[in-house]
Amino acid sequence: MLFQWKSWWRSMYKQNRVILKLGFLILFAGLGFRLLFSRSDVIVEVQETQKTLFSPPPVSFSLPEIADQIGPQEQPGRCNLFIGDWIPDPSGPVYTNETCKFIEDHQNCMKNGRPDNGYLYWRWIPRNCKLPRFNPHTFLQLMSNKTWALIGDSISRNHVQSFLCVLSKAEEAIEVYHDKEYRSRRWLFPSYNFTVSVIWSPFLAQAAIFEDYNGVSTAEIELHLDKLDTSWTDQFNNFDYMIFASGEWYVKTAIYYENNTVLGCHYCPKKNLTELGFNFAYRKVLGNFFNYILSSNHKGMIFFRTATPDHFENGEWFSGGNCKRTEPVKEGNFSLSEVQKILHEIESEEIGKATAKASEKGLNLKLFDVTRLSLMRPDGHPGPYRYFQPFAKDKNAKIINDCLHWCMPGPIDAWNDMLMEIVLNG
Repeated sequence: MLFQWKSWWRSMYKQNRVILKLGFLILFAGLGFRLLFSRSDVIVEVQETQKTLFSPPPVSFSLPEIADQIGPQEQPGRCNLFIGDWIPDPSGPVYTNETCKFIEDHQNCMKNGRPDNGYLYWRWIPRNCKLPRFNPHTFLQLMSNKTWALIGDSISRNHVQSFLCVLSKAEEAIEVYHDKEYRSRRWLFPSYNFTVSVIWSPFLAQAAIFEDYNGVSTAEIELHLDKLDTSWTDQFNNFDYMIFASGEWYVKTAIYYENNTVLGCHYCPKKNLTELGFNFAYRKVLGNFFNYILSSNHKGMIFFRTATPDHFENGEWFSGGNCKRTEPVKEGNFSLSEVQKILHEIESEEIGKATAKASEKGLNLKLFDVTRLSLMRPDGHPGPYRYFQPFAKDKNAKIINDCLHWCMPGPIDAWNDMLMEIVLNG
């Protein structure tokens, strides 16, 4: 039997030797290529891992492709711009401290000597929707003959600088008004007859404030819970778009008034007054604020921006607290303080009630909730570089850090991307 098989094989080999050799050649060539490409895949994977760990982000990828690989897959339902991730962005900011003249010294981190720049190379990407870059040309064309106002505290002022820096890529704004202290200002984009205002109103309510630019007070704040601030109510009907914000100032020592009568206070142990707490005051004022909005017939778009968290670690601003981180944190790795949780809870509850009523009346009231995405950016604050070259004379100098406001350029620029998306697509 074995002899017969060998004879058959010799006969077949003689007759088909060319075909058999060709078949074996193809088989071995295929195996060789497979091994070669498998090894190449491994090499590429190792090289890419090394790049991720030890080098700046490569410039060849596109942001939407990366967004699809991060976090939960897109779920059916309504887009939420405020739930997402900060991902590496090698293209960097759209402006610099050298190309924009609107950056105030306290937020000009690069000019002031901040040694790292990695915080500039991240971009906010929502998980369930696309978020294009802010396009200043398109935006200005859309806003011809329109008016914007950002109303609130120094974070609103921080934001308006970012807003102007991005818009100035298309046309530089001209300042047409400022108050005595330069806290309320207005700019004009002449080719579009478009104006942007910032209105200083940290409580949104009437308040007597006895505090200098560095936060040093000579007396308690006198806050009228039942009276809104006329600095914005007198101009309310003049604006097509408004972004209101408050919150941070409510934790300061204050005496509360209602009907021009002292009602109580927050943190005034030397006064013989009822301690009402900042949460009582904030809820009271927001209730009055939203009632005012709901009683209006405003035809434009009104945003309420939630309070932004600070990132002081190892102490508070007055006790050596700092913010030395150099990159974003993952969600859940940095938590809101108890005070910030209270502020955000009050804001969420009050605007939740207000937006339901606004939709019934045909008012365009929007929540602009930047708390969550801001919490993940402890690297984006000036820290000691609120001041120019703070360690030039003494490397161990004790500097009061700014872990509340934002470097420019920096994370705050993402707010403009979200604003444009909401304005364009609701």
